[in-house]
Amino acid sequence: MNKAIFLDRDGVINFERGFTFKLEDFKILPDVFEVLKRFQAKGYLLIVISNQSGIGKNLYTQDDVEVLHKYLLNELKKNKIQLQEVYYCVHHPDSGKCLCRKPDALFVEKAIARFNIDPLKSYFIGDKERDVEAGEKCGVKGILIEANSSLKLIEPLIP
Repeated sequence: MNKAIFLDRDGVINFERGFTFKLEDFKILPDVFEVLKRFQAKGYLLIVISNQSGIGKNLYTQDDVEVLHKYLLNELKKNKIQLQEVYYCVHHPDSGKCLCRKPDALFVEKAIARFNIDPLKSYFIGDKERDVEAGEKCGVKGILIEANSSLKLIEPLIP
């Protein structure tokens, strides 16, 4: 079985500034490439799981999000880092309950099944309690960080 690092997007990979949907506002945080490269070298699959409720609020579109994700994937590829997948929930909690919005764990469950991941050897890094909860519902250890902080701070926690 594989092991994985699940990552929230805003506040963990890119600067959290509220609803981020314009490319000019999408700033990858310092140390992200360096730390993700080391996680990958340790044999971890890298998977992003993000709530994008601005789509559900009609503040931006899925196309806007796809532009950002294409940019992110390209930047990671330039640094020899491969994301297995980027899952994102398009729903807003005001428009009803869904199973894909964190703290629910549908996307974590999908990734575990799709990529044959051992949850007990995996981690979910997020800047909100709901990120940690989503992972822990599936047996994945959650690591809560402060938004926009360096991943280097938690790197020693991941063998």
